[in-house]
Amino acid sequence: MKKAILYIFDKWWIPIIFCVFTFIFFVTSVFARNNALDNIGFILFCFSLLLLVISTIYQGIEHKWWKAILTFLSFCGFIGIFFTYSFILLFVGPYFDGTDRWADNLTIPNDIPIENPIDFCFDGHRPDSVSNRQMTETEFQLYSSFQPGLYEYDFWIGKIESGTIYLKAFEITQEYALSKDQLPKSSSVKIHNPTDTIKKFGTTSHFTIYEGDWEKPYAARFEVWFKPDSSEKERKLLTKNYKIEGWMR
Repeated sequence: MKKAILYIFDKWWIPIIFCVFTFIFFVTSVFARNNALDNIGFILFCFSLLLLVISTIYQGIEHKWWKAILTFLSFCGFIGIFFTYSFILLFVGPYFDGTDRWADNLTIPNDIPIENPIDFCFDGHRPDSVSNRQMTETEFQLYSSFQPGLYEYDFWIGKIESGTIYLKAFEITQEYALSKDQLPKSSSVKIHNPTDTIKKFGTTSHFTIYEGDWEKPYAARFEVWFKPDSSEKERKLLTKNYKIEGWMR
């Protein structure tokens, strides 16, 4: 047993080769989406890094300085590769595998009213039967654009001063703010209605809900907020629940 261990470290390149293969296994296990393989791959890779540390010390004790230096540089290189890979997987991973797992474990409540967005017509426009209907009170309607996760809306309201409406959205069960950095700006619409007649205002281009993925619906609460031109004081005008999907990135 002792001879076998010494043989591994005498052949200084063996721990390096082992580290290469364990890292490849670890990367493969992550993309295989198997938790057991993930754990095994990570443990093996950590073990291979430990072997590189031991090998570096061993080469130093044996006064094999160049081999010690090369082994140590290999260790540093693998650490750098690992952290670079982790960074890419954390921030850019959904673009590579085409799947966003954010909505996988969400449930849609059945004890509150939840509507479905109305689909656009084949020509990419709102259905006239909806957008041209006469409203008698403040109302909000969400539309599904040409891809899941892309939406537009109409908002009907009576007399109101000049200002801007915009949306906030929250996943209902977790109260998670959806696309909170982008949504207020991308959903903003200028409005002004000096009459008592209900008028319609709406988006002219789609906005995006990024959280989630196609064919993974979840419940979201949409809030219509109003910011008057005359002051910084904002107020919520209306709330409505919809079943939506996130945009496939």
